[in-house]
Amino acid sequence: MDEEMKPRVATAPDLAGLTTTLTAAFATDPLWSWAFPDPEDLAVWWRFAVASALRYPWVWVSGECAAASVWIPPHGTELTTDEEQRVEPLITELIGPRAPGVIELVNRFDAAHPAEPPHYYLSLLGTHPDHRGRGLGMSLLAENLATMDAEGVPAYLESSNPANNPHYERLGFRQVGEFTTPGGERTVATMWRDVPTA
Repeated sequence: MDEEMKPRVATAPDLAGLTTTLTAAFATDPLWSWAFPDPEDLAVWWRFAVASALRYPWVWVSGECAAASVWIPPHGTELTTDEEQRVEPLITELIGPRAPGVIELVNRFDAAHPAEPPHYYLSLLGTHPDHRGRGLGMSLLAENLATMDAEGVPAYLESSNPANNPHYERLGFRQVGEFTTPGGERTVATMWRDVPTA
């Protein structure tokens, strides 16, 4: 990998770059473009989620946010208690009458998430379209997983795009379940990765 694309832990000053990259990466995602058709709304949502995740040293970027992975560590939470209270008002403010369906979708993410055993949770993984085709996202993910394997901790993610499932499977994830949007328009695969045995 180019030295300039070497992964590093993101910090608060990276928030704008992270938001830009993830918004662009998910602009045509089957699930998130359904939830937030306007990319500006999606950007607000990602900024809210990523700003909270940055309280852990488990948000990673390649280079200047060419690719990003947002992890929640074992026993961590995606949002603080105060932030949880802001979810429904924020979604309602962003998408108005469509809010109940998207709020239900968020609840389905929570309901599908395994409580045990302790694990790392990949909340977001994306590559800016300007840098696609170079393997940056999967390389970043592989490097993150190597660290988790050294710790002996499994990993969990939700795949919002079926086209990505084979990429995750090549890195050791397996599908363990799925759920849909409230009207069944989109399907999300839940995927788990055990620590590889020697």
